Amino acid sequence: MAATERYNARASDPRWQKAWDEARLFETDTDAAGEKYYVLEMFPYPSGRIHMGHVRNYAMGDVVARYKRARGFNVLHPMGWDAFGMPAENAAMQNKVHPREWTYANIATMRGQLKSMGLSLDWSREFATCDVEYYHRQQMLFLDMLDKGLAYRRKSKVNWDPVDQTVLANEQVIDGRGWRSGAEVEQRELVQWFFKITDFAEDLLSALDRLPGWPEKVRLMQRNWIGRSEGLMLRWALAGNERASDMALAEPALAPEIEVFTTRPDTLFGASFLAIAADHPVARALASSDPALAAFAQECRRTSTSAEAVETAEKKGYDTGLRAVHPFDPDWTVPVYVANFVLMDYGTGAVFGCPAHDQRDLDFARGHALPVRAVVLPAGEAPESFEISKEAYTGEGTLFHSRFLDGLSPDAAFEEVARRLESATLAGRPQAQRKVNFRLRDWGVSRQRYWGCPIPVLHCQACGVVPEARENLPVRLPDDIEFDKPGNPLDRHPTWRNATCPQCGGAATRETDTMDTFVDSSWYFARFTAPRASGPTVPAIADAWLPVDQYIGGIEHAILHLLYSRFFTRAMSATGHLALDEPFKGLFTQGMVVHETYRDGREWVAPTDVAIVEADGRRTATRLSTGGAIEIGSIEKMSKSKKNVVDPDDIISGYGADTARWFMLSDSPPERDVIWTEAGAEGAHRFVQRLWRLVSESAGLLSGSESFRGAFSEAAEGVRKAAHRTAAGVGDDIERLAFNKAVARLYELVNALSAALAPAALEADPSLRAAAREALSILTRLFAPMMPHLAEECWAALGQEGLVAAASWPVPDPALLKDDEIVLPVQVNGKKRGDLRVAAQAGKEEVERAALALDFVREMLNGQAPKRVVVVPGRIVNVVL
Repeated sequence: MAATERYNARASDPRWQKAWDEARLFETDTDAAGEKYYVLEMFPYPSGRIHMGHVRNYAMGDVVARYKRARGFNVLHPMGWDAFGMPAENAAMQNKVHPREWTYANIATMRGQLKSMGLSLDWSREFATCDVEYYHRQQMLFLDMLDKGLAYRRKSKVNWDPVDQTVLANEQVIDGRGWRSGAEVEQRELVQWFFKITDFAEDLLSALDRLPGWPEKVRLMQRNWIGRSEGLMLRWALAGNERASDMALAEPALAPEIEVFTTRPDTLFGASFLAIAADHPVARALASSDPALAAFAQECRRTSTSAEAVETAEKKGYDTGLRAVHPFDPDWTVPVYVANFVLMDYGTGAVFGCPAHDQRDLDFARGHALPVRAVVLPAGEAPESFEISKEAYTGEGTLFHSRFLDGLSPDAAFEEVARRLESATLAGRPQAQRKVNFRLRDWGVSRQRYWGCPIPVLHCQACGVVPEARENLPVRLPDDIEFDKPGNPLDRHPTWRNATCPQCGGAATRETDTMDTFVDSSWYFARFTAPRASGPTVPAIADAWLPVDQYIGGIEHAILHLLYSRFFTRAMSATGHLALDEPFKGLFTQGMVVHETYRDGREWVAPTDVAIVEADGRRTATRLSTGGAIEIGSIEKMSKSKKNVVDPDDIISGYGADTARWFMLSDSPPERDVIWTEAGAEGAHRFVQRLWRLVSESAGLLSGSESFRGAFSEAAEGVRKAAHRTAAGVGDDIERLAFNKAVARLYELVNALSAALAPAALEADPSLRAAAREALSILTRLFAPMMPHLAEECWAALGQEGLVAAASWPVPDPALLKDDEIVLPVQVNGKKRGDLRVAAQAGKEEVERAALALDFVREMLNGQAPKRVVVVPGRIVNVVL
């Protein structure tokens, strides 16, 4: 290729992708030499097309994979598809197409787009979670978990999405709405399948401290979600009155008491009410003879069960007429309410309210004219004047207005209350006992839809719920399905439900619920280690590869996917498929890709229909299709609804994959959002062309330079130092996932080489030619993980053998990393006045003499001797006048 010819990405990209494929360069052999390294990006949902967020996510993972390969690691870098879920069913209903057809067509499109990025993926391990081969093994796991008691079935209150017509986990309810449909979620009572994630609550919490490779913000989010709390299970006796008699008549077996779990027994003397859930046995008993209470309870049931929805909802209550007796004073009773902010799934379904020291309780008390008694006094406040107004006081202090607790700290008061009530009795049993409680609840995995993994159980009139025989697996989804009515089409299938009980041989019906799609993504990383195995894993192979060394994905999965995956790894260990607890050793959560928004009145305008003009420091926008002025809006996450989406295909076809990859990696720290701009993309493309010119124009002058054996000139030595120091720095940056810093170092090296490798200088200095050849070889290998196609073109232009994708990472020469000189800041009377350049090995006296010889120091001394000169070796010089 002529040195002056521009780099042609359209021709180069497919040529090198074909070369990699033919060499099967990225297919992983488990038995190959080298330390194993598993890098994985969260696999995508096949929605139809990749977006710029995918480009950023997979470019980051690809840099790590290529770098580790170059360092001699045996790298596993696979790709698959999270392919079950409601969008496929919605598409089937809207477009009259089968979910399978829609899903696999999208996979084909997105696979082609990802391949055009030049990702070093092992496509031989590809699978989709909707493949029968995959969900067959998932059904095997389900039966194993059923055998171990980790899967079970019970009736429970669930979040029901009336649009998607399915159950949602609490984590899938966002601000009271379904996470996909956006519909207001209702409460229903259904028989559901659950995984016993609570069996591992303590371990899931404590093990977070053993994950230093995870962001602290993610670990904190999981700690809060698991929600460990130490408190008291405390029984309150009910005072005898007419309402207590009504309850006893309705439910004679109910004891005349209410048990609550509290983490703040120190505030008992601030209690002003008890609140119970609408489905508490006491509430149900009273509602049977109280239509108004029954109606209120039904209203509560329409509220989402998510913690967020409960916290943000208006605090409503219904006075039951019951009174509860204070544990320390038989003459003190408090009212009992049914309240919409108390759920049966949390604690005992009952709480005591101390409004002065809990904001939720305060909001409720103000709305129901209940007393507010402060019992914790902040430091510096006077007992006679301290009052609670709009905000509860939740800080530290000392107890007051609390009888025998007065003067104690909250911790000491907790202990005193616990000691007294643990030794007290109520109806022959201790009135209180210590207990550790968790916010985490078992994972409901039943979903009422077709496009999911069938739950492999049968319902037999004689035998009850029966696991499907393993030899009958997989339970396949039927192909002939109708979506003409709302609800689960498996319920309406004329034959699929019919089965034979494996225990008695009689007629049985299949379970029509399918599994939550988060089950599919909770173990896929293990399947990648042996994707064609007859069982879910080959334990020895899985244990050799896992945990994933570097996992990359969005912060939005901090609770749902990551917590479920941690549970599943433990469950798979309990059932013999793995021998480890944690799935991901290192976790990185990248920022989003964002873009300006544009509006023409109320209409959003796509960036492709916008022309931006900058003049006098002001930016204006014109709509290309109309020629009219439009408004430049805020910078927001790319979304189809606001049309601020950039199609990766447009960027790759226009500039080439390397430009898109380089821009995604260079613009900002990878944990922060990256702002996509056309100017930024053009700048990245200009650098691609500049880099190509530097290599291609220098390459023709370097023939024979590989045989140079003489001494290097000062200029050549400078080139070598720049290259080797950059190699050391870029390697460290990639290890820390500081891609933007690595990019900055490469910019600096290109600037240095561009200045040093002028044709005239190369022709005149054979040592410079040798240094240039070495430096350009190093440079090409350094940017190869980021811009792999350009790197192959440069590698070939330099006459190097083989593919740069198979080349080793440059090893810096330690001798070239040492500084011959250092720069020390020089202070006079503690204020910096300038710098001093001295030999790195200069002694203290030599540094002192050089500092006193500086013009600005001599001028300030004005012929006088300094009082002293302080030299901190390698750090600073301070001349004291």
